[in-house]
Amino acid sequence: MAASRLPPATLTLKQFIRRQQVLLLYRRILQAIRQVPNDSDRRYLKDWAREEFKRNKSATEEDAIRMMITQGNMQLKELEKSLALAKS
Repeated sequence: MAASRLPPATLTLKQFIRRQQVLLLYRRILQAIRQVPNDSDRRYLKDWAREEFKRNKSATEEDAIRMMITQGNMQLKELEKSLALAKS
């Protein structure tokens, strides 16, 4: 049996797609946070987002990752709604 040419840390297609979803969510959250008018609130939210993503960095269970992505998207929508209300 021939050995695989891929390094042991190579992601599967499913893992690669999940990683892209997480990175997109992180970028979208940071973009939304940039719209927060108050400097201290913006800094707090940015630190919060960074810590949440760091804390869950080592998660490997597919269902848990999917749930965290869903929760992150819901929190992003709430932030966007709050920003929209603040502007109007």
